[in-house]
Amino acid sequence: MNFNDVTFEYAAGTVKQLPLSDAPEVVFSGHSNVGKSSLINKLVQRKALARVSAQPDKTATINFYKLQNCRFVDLPGYGYAKVSKAEKERWAGLVEGYLSAHRNIALVIQIIDIRHKPTKDDYDMLRFLYQCNAPFVIVLTKKDKLKKTAYEKRMVEIMDELQEFEGVELIPFSAVNGDGLDDVKDVIKEYIEEIEEEE
Repeated sequence: MNFNDVTFEYAAGTVKQLPLSDAPEVVFSGHSNVGKSSLINKLVQRKALARVSAQPDKTATINFYKLQNCRFVDLPGYGYAKVSKAEKERWAGLVEGYLSAHRNIALVIQIIDIRHKPTKDDYDMLRFLYQCNAPFVIVLTKKDKLKKTAYEKRMVEIMDELQEFEGVELIPFSAVNGDGLDDVKDVIKEYIEEIEEEE
């Protein structure tokens, strides 16, 4: 699978604008400023395919990126405190509409900042994915921000914090030095191949 052959395809601001789901979709979900765009850019070796915003409220659309045999789908980041209630509700409706639209979802990559305990929004999203039996893994970003001892301590704590999601794969990752990049690529390939074999 060639991760570098990628183009920005479409931005949907409402459920009605969602494009046809005619290829397996790899979905990126997470809190605002958790490193979603940085992960996507690192995967495809582009500096600014997915826009990294200094203002988390700027990604208010679902962005679609076309690869050779799948799509990357970048959901709007949730949990940004300064956004109005109406805007939060619009985002929630958009994301919920996407996830409940019987899309061809191969994998959801749920992104959590390794340095912090998952937020209520993180838990809500994880429980939603778990309850509807969606295929998902958890990528723990910003690994480079922790020294070795702090990293090891956080991994023990995270295993405890996420114990209700038994069996879900955890992948520590750094967009700065590329730690974990191959692991993320491998898991994407694995889930895409599974869908291709079923078709």
